[in-house]
This record gives sequence, C-alpha cells and structure tokens, in this order.
Amino acid sequence: MSPTLAPTYALSFAQAINALRLNGHKRTTLFEGDMGIGKSSMLSALAAEMPEHTPCYFDCTTKDLGDIMIPKLADAAGADYVTFATNEELGVHINKPVIIMIDEYGKANPMVQNALLRLMLERKLGSYTLHPDSVVFATTNLGAEGVGDMLKPHARNRITVVRMRKPDAEEWLHWGVNNGIDPSVLGWIKDTPHALQSFTDVKNPQDNPYIYHPREHRDAFVTPRSLEAASDWIKQRDRMDEHTLTALLIGTIGAYAAQDMAAFIALADKLPSLESIKKNPETAKLPDDPSALCMVVYRTLATIDEDWIDAWMTYLERMQTEAQALFANGVRVSGYARQAVVMSNNKFQQWALAHRYMYAPDKK
Repeated sequence: MSPTLAPTYALSFAQAINALRLNGHKRTTLFEGDMGIGKSSMLSALAAEMPEHTPCYFDCTTKDLGDIMIPKLADAAGADYVTFATNEELGVHINKPVIIMIDEYGKANPMVQNALLRLMLERKLGSYTLHPDSVVFATTNLGAEGVGDMLKPHARNRITVVRMRKPDAEEWLHWGVNNGIDPSVLGWIKDTPHALQSFTDVKNPQDNPYIYHPREHRDAFVTPRSLEAASDWIKQRDRMDEHTLTALLIGTIGAYAAQDMAAFIALADKLPSLESIKKNPETAKLPDDPSALCMVVYRTLATIDEDWIDAWMTYLERMQTEAQALFANGVRVSGYARQAVVMSNNKFQQWALAHRYMYAPDKK
C-alpha cells in the first residue's frame, strides 16, 4: 500500500478479524503493523469466533526450508517415489477446517517465504489440499521499523497486504478492563493516551519519548504488549520494594514511562478498598483527584459482580458526573464481559433512566 495511504486505511483489530471471518477462506491477508499491538493474538480471537476450526500457529522466525516439508519414500506397484510429509504446525494433514496463522512472514528466510506461497495462494502444500473452509493469514512488522521485514513483489502480488493500526487509548482501555490489567496502568493510559501513538505519526523522536522510534535507540518502550507486562509486575508490588519494582518497570516500558507510572502506582495504593465500597458505600472514601476516580471506575468495571452492584451504584451516585459517565460508557461497550450482569441490575436500570441525558445525541 502507498506509504501515504496506508495510515489512512489502516484497520483496527476488530476490523481485521471481521475481514478474515468473511473472506479468509479464499484470500490470504498479510497484516503489517507496529510491534507489540496484538497481531499474534489474532489467532485466538478468530478461533473464538470460529470454534469449528482448529487454530494452527506457524512462527516463520524459527523455521528453515526443511521445517515445512520433508521427503519420504513411498511405493506404488513396485516403483519407488518420493512424497512429502508436512510440518504438523501447519495443520494441512488434519482434513478439517483450520485457521493457519503464518506469523512474522516478513522476517522469514526467503526460501521459507517462497515455500509458503502456494499454501497462501492455492491452499495447497505438496500433495495436500486444505479443507475449503480453512482460513490462512499472515502477520509481519512494518518495514519502516527496521527489524528485517521484507517482501518481494512476486510474494506481495499473491496476497492482500493491509496495515493494522495500533489501538487507540479507548480501545485498549476497554480491552484492559476485560483482561485484568491493573487499574494504575489503565489510569495512566487514560491520562497519557499518546503513549500508544505510532512512530509513523511522530517525525521527531523527542516529541514522544514513550514509544519505539527507529530513529532513536531505546532499550524499552511502551506498546500494548509491554503495558500488559508492566501490569503483571505492578500486581506484585506488595511483595517487593519500590526499588525493585521501578527497575522492573524501566526494563519493561522504559525509564520515561516508568517514572510517570510510579505516580499512578502511589495514587492507586491510596484508593478506597473494594471492601469499604461493598460494606459502606455511603461513607467509603471518595477520591478528589480525577485520575484516582478513573482508576476506581476501571477497577470496578474489571471486578464487579452481582453481589455488590447495589452497593457500587450507591457509591457511584456520590461521584462526579464525568466518573459516572465513564462507568456507564464502559458498561455499554460491545464485548464488555460483565455487561449482562450490570445491565440486569435494578439499581443500574433506575440510574440509567434518571441519567438518560448522558446518552442523548448532540443537537445542533
């Protein structure tokens, strides 16, 4: 795709999955995008939507030509000949619908790239033919990242190449709520959305010190992947000293982001406990800092269940209007894991009715 048009027509994660679901059985699409944005997780997401398919992961960076097919002798009517056995990871021997993810295709040995072309174009490998409902797709990094992703014209012409964009802050926050990301990380991204900016939108590396940029060496930086790793470390903060946690965060998301996030970690440790909200929603501590309020909301979205929704709704009524709207919008997001539990609650329904002005379309 033209470098000038690629960012304009870049697809979100959800759009990419939808495209594969619709036509991945006929055409192979190569999704290229920034590192650490979740390209490799496309396989599990697509498999969840297509449970009748067997997911197959093929990592090109670990493969040589002999890892795709190996010869074996066969006999027919007394005459010897050579046939080929395929790699189990590709799943072509299953004779059932499969989803084959060819990961890091752009970094593959050129011979491996060539050997996979027939599979991607014709759905054949050696003497095997994929089940007609099988889906094949590939992923790679942006060539501009300078990590070795290269495709020759004859390879590109056999497939559809699409740019997949980074999630914006709101998209990643909704994902984080459903996937147990620590509230302090969620709060930090809410306040620092440009930490998810793509380097392609930043001409001068100094304009965004949080992210990877090919024009400046950075040992660690912020990506959706490294944010999840940072969350895992932060969840263990009560078992380690501050020095250790800071060192681990520097090595995960970089010094600049780690120092910023330290302030949010300190703020998170001062939040009202879930237990106090559950037992005493009328008197539980109410933060006066907007960032702290956001963290309380995100923590609740990630953990709420039917046993304490009533208490939470009582507490919510004491919060600022913006925080109440943040909670309501989080509940309404498509795919929110606890949506049915919250929306079926009587107190939430009464609140929604009383605050329906929050959902009214803007009138011009």
